[in-house]
Parts: sequence; structure tokens; C-alpha cells
Amino acid sequence: MATSGAYQVKVHQIAKDAISANHSNSTALLDDIRSRLYASDPKIARSMNPNHFNQKSEWFFNNAGGAMGAMYILHASITEYLIFFGTPVGTEGHTGRHTADDYFHILVGEQRAYSPGSLEPEIYRPGDMHHLRRGEVKQYMMPESGCWALELAQGWIPPMLPFGLADAMFSTLDFPTFWRTAVLTGREMAKNLLTGKI
Repeated sequence: MATSGAYQVKVHQIAKDAISANHSNSTALLDDIRSRLYASDPKIARSMNPNHFNQKSEWFFNNAGGAMGAMYILHASITEYLIFFGTPVGTEGHTGRHTADDYFHILVGEQRAYSPGSLEPEIYRPGDMHHLRRGEVKQYMMPESGCWALELAQGWIPPMLPFGLADAMFSTLDFPTFWRTAVLTGREMAKNLLTGKI
């Protein structure tokens, strides 16, 4: 979509600007962020999912590392993805150890995390960005009051997919969600590959 460092800074600023608009609900906040992303750069707009998140068919559950949330894909390619991810009821689990840098921009609620050996939690609130560097691993949680985030991953995305799909295959046995995840992710990755976006 853009040079990785510059794009991460742009995404963080878009999230902070939308949060500062003090929207009355999460739907309005997410819609503002999506609109700002579209308006920020024509190249970005072309690589984004044209289907609005108000279409329920564009959302799907994600069970990974023991945690459960819902996600909507804004953009996906083999080197980058941008999603809305979260839950209104809370969750906790393992981040996974990934081949990409993960930037978790908190929009609503709170996320807590820690690494082995840390006796106090890291706490991230709206406007904060939790950077999970490639190869690092943490436990994280979103409290029962809920949390929504704009998540940007940049790096080599295909090796991350088994982590995101394994629970559906071997734990929840939720094969319709497995199928929807594969179809929607593949659709966005293929579209961007066909336009030369890796």
C-alpha cells in the first residue's frame, strides 16, 4: 500500500484523528476510519475491500491462540493486511509468533499484554498503538467491557495463516468460519496480486 514505516505512521494518525472526533458509537468510529483511509491516497483506495463493513457477510470470527474475536478485512495482500478486529464481550490468548510486525491501534476499550518475565501488564487504551515485533510473543487480553482495534500487519503474511485457521480446524471445528476466512482472505489477496500489489 505504501512504504511500510510511512504507512504505519499514517494509519496511526488516522486512528487518532477519528478517535478525537468523539463519535457516539463504535460503528460511526469505524466508518470514519474507513472513509479517512479511502480519502488518504488513491492507491490505498484501489487496494482496499470495496464492500462496506455494514455487510454482515464481510465479518467472520477468528479463533487463534485461544482467543476469539470478529474481524473485517480492509486490505489483504501477501505482505500486508489491515483489519478491524475486536469483541464486545472480551477475550484473551496467545498472540502467536509471526513473520510480520503487528501494529494494534486501539480504537475502543482496552488491551493488556505481557511477555514472560514481566510482572506488570502493558496497558493500551484508545489512541495507543501496541507494536508486536516479528518473532516476539505475548499473552494478551481484552476485558469483558470489550475492545475494538485497527490492526496492521506488515511482513510475510502467508506463514501467519495457519495460526489464524488452526483453531477452526482442530478446536472449534467451525468449518463454515474456516471456509469464510479462506474465501474472503483469498479474494482480497488475489485481487491485489492481479493489480501488482504484493
